[in-house]
Parts: sequence; structure tokens; C-alpha cells
Amino acid sequence: MIKKVFTIISGVLAAAFILPSLMLSADVNQPELTIPTLDQINCRAYCVYDKTADKIILSKEEDTQVYPASMTKIMTMQLGLDYLDSDDYLTVSQNAMDATTYDSTMMGLNTGEIVKVSELYYGMMLPSGNDAANVVGEGVIDALFEKYPSTSEEVGPDGVNASYFEEQLSLTSEEILGGYKLTAFALLMNVRAENIGCKGTHFVNANGLHDDNHYTTASDLTLIMANAALNDDFKKVINSPTHIFQATNVHTEDGWSMVKNTNSLLTDPWLCAKTPEGQDTHITAFVGGKTGTTSMAGTGMTVATVNENGHEVYIAVCGIPGDYYAYQTRYVASVTAYGNLACWESDPQTVIPGNLGDYQRFNVTDAEAPVYDPLMVPGDTLDEDFITDTIEEENNKKEDSVGANETTESTMEFNQQVVTHEEEPEKSKWEERKEKFLESPLVEFAENNKVATILILVILILILICIILLIIRSINKMKRKRRARKPNMRPSRSAGDYIR
Repeated sequence: MIKKVFTIISGVLAAAFILPSLMLSADVNQPELTIPTLDQINCRAYCVYDKTADKIILSKEEDTQVYPASMTKIMTMQLGLDYLDSDDYLTVSQNAMDATTYDSTMMGLNTGEIVKVSELYYGMMLPSGNDAANVVGEGVIDALFEKYPSTSEEVGPDGVNASYFEEQLSLTSEEILGGYKLTAFALLMNVRAENIGCKGTHFVNANGLHDDNHYTTASDLTLIMANAALNDDFKKVINSPTHIFQATNVHTEDGWSMVKNTNSLLTDPWLCAKTPEGQDTHITAFVGGKTGTTSMAGTGMTVATVNENGHEVYIAVCGIPGDYYAYQTRYVASVTAYGNLACWESDPQTVIPGNLGDYQRFNVTDAEAPVYDPLMVPGDTLDEDFITDTIEEENNKKEDSVGANETTESTMEFNQQVVTHEEEPEKSKWEERKEKFLESPLVEFAENNKVATILILVILILILICIILLIIRSINKMKRKRRARKPNMRPSRSAGDYIR
């Protein structure tokens, strides 16, 4: 028994020296990765549009016709946001499912499934579900025909009502709603494209599956993205790295599907922080984007960013050939980097302080570690400068509105909160000892080295067990020796004792 215990302890001791070095030495930071220069990018076209300055600041063949593939869904979602209530539900039709292909990227819907509209947005923008895009497209036409029928003079956000589609398709509203909803939706997409200033765009479907008559340009894609980004819900969806779907009447459990965003730059935006030459690009926030890939279109991405000077910068990269699909993220990062640098050089003033690390709490390099955080989060504390500045700010605001000599009730409440924060009650000796203990190196080591701490505790417990066993064994040994030393007190028998 004792030998077994010593064997176990020896193994644990060996693990205690080996495992911590293996488990606690992991480098969680991202390595520096060199992105290509502009002349090394193999793509059909790209465009960088500074919306704030309303000008294209960097481009290559920006007006050349390209196939958008799933970047089409940027247009589909913005129309959904304008015509549908995100909290409403839509039923998946057989026609919507039939308008996909066997090799389509899908959200995973079934005919007859009743799905929340906001869930469809995540389904079409993160895993790029063609089924979800079709359902949204049909839902938009249903809503438009209901709110703006041909019998009414009222028109929708794009200046048309149901009569427009009747004229264009030479069909009645009943016929359109019976089997031509997606065709009508493509017409609406083209109306929207024209309304926002697109010059080389023509859509024929809601999802981006290839069609020779379904095309756009890099410059038009930046306009489409800029218009979609006017809606905060759009930015929220494209900014989501993952999403867990809610239960439906068909998929009856929450979490029936958990999806990831196809946009890899969303989790590694620091690739855009420097040009290949090492220049700071002054990109402050990478909002998100949408990828698109088909065999005919190649692959590409359209993204939304914000520069340190406060300008909104939109980038589209299109037509990366099949042999270079693996370079999609780095190609887009390169154009984004050079584009944001050009934006900064055109207006070099700090409006939004900080860097990508301040608005991105994961996958950050040492160079992009947060240096400024405008938002208070759990665990943050108010320093004295912040308190003083905030009081002055609040009082100045109140003075502007109610007069320099008047202190409002809300101002008094705010100041009282700060006083409460500054004037802490005296601590007892027990609390002081507790704080000292919690600040001790031993506690700090335990918090930072959980694996090693657990191993040490296991070793101590095993050693304690071993000591107890040794003590028990020693006591038993002593008892046996005492019994062996005692004389035999039993009387001897004489020969007569055996005679009866």
C-alpha cells in the first residue's frame, strides 16, 4: 500500500515540474503577419470610398463590371430593414427553397418553418445563407404590397408601390404574390441601387447565385455598403463574430445551429493597422463586412471601417481568382490599410482617439493593445482625473442650460455619487488583514497559475495521506512488538491433567 502511494506521489511530483511549463507558457498574442503591397494583390478590382469626404481615395478598375456573389446580401438586408419589422416572423416557402442550389451556402431552413426576421439577417450575413436571403426577399414584397398597394397613391421608401411591379412584369398583384415575389424583389433591388447612385449594377436575385445578368462594380458596392451602414442593426449584425439561433416550430431547441461569420478580418482587424511598410494606418474601428464567393465571381469582400480622423471608409475588393482564395483576408486587409492611411493623410486630425485594440478585446497584438477605453466595463474604476473632468463637464452642461449660479437637483445627485465614491468608510483590522492577504504574492500566484496551484494542492494532500498511513503503520508495528515481548502466562499441564 505504502509503495503504491509513493509511486503516485512520484508521478504527481514529475507532473508538477513538467505540466506547468507546458500549460502556462502559451503565448496568447497574435504574431505579426506581413500583408501584401497593392501591386501584389491579385484581384479584378478594388475601391476605397471615403463617405465623409464623399470621394474615392484609392481604386483599381473600380467601374469594371464584376459579379458580386454573396455581397449581394448587403442590398437584400438593407431592404429588409427598411420594409420589415425585425421582431416579426416569416414562413419559409417552397419557392424560396427552390431558388437555391444543391451547393448553396445555407442557414439550414425547411419549408413551412416560421422564423424571426432578425434571425434571418444573421442567417444570411454570417454563414451567408441563400435560403434566408430568399425568405427575406419574399417577405419584403409581401410587406410592400400590403402597405403600398396599387390602389393607393402612397409609395414606399424607394418611391414605388405595387403598381410599379405590375407595370414592369405585366402581371396582377395576385399573380406576383402567387409566384413572382423574388422577381419583384430583384426589381426593387435595382430601384434602390439607382436611388443611391449606383451606375453599373443590375440584380436578378436576392442571394448572389451566379447569373450573367447579375453584376455590379467595386465602386457601387462601397455605395451599397455605405447606405446599409446607416442602420445600426445592420452594423450590429455584420459586427457579430458568431450567432446562436433561436428555436423555431421545426428546430425546437435554442442553439439548433451555431454559426461563425465568414469574415475573418472581423476577429483579426489588427492586420489593417499597419501597411506592409510599417506605417500606422490610423484605422480606429473595423465595423464588419460581407464576403462573396462563386466559381465565376471568384472571391471578395466589402467592409466598413472608421478612421481616427472620424471619417467613414468603405472598401470593396472583388474578383480574387480561385487559386488565391486563401489570400482573401490579407488582400482585403492590405487595401483597407492603404485606404485608411490615404484617408488620414487627407485629414490628419484625431477625432476618435485610441486604436483597434480599444474597440476589439480579443486577438490583439502587443502593438494594438488597448490604450484608451471610452466605455466603463465591469472591473474598471474611476480615477481622480476622470472624476474631476466629469464633474466639470456635468456642471458646465447644467450651467449652459440653467445659468451659472444655479445648481440643479440632478447635478447635486451626481456630485453626491462622486463624494460617496471618494469618501470610503474606515476599514476594520480584519478587513485590512483580508486585503493584505488578497494582495499577497501567494494569492497572486494562485490566481495567475491555476493549474500549478491545483497540482500543488494535490501533492500536499497526497503527502498528508502518506504521513497518516506511515503513522498508522508505525503504531501497528509497535503494538505487535509489545505483544511479542509479553511472557506466556498460561499454566502448563501435568501428565495427570490428561487422565480422566
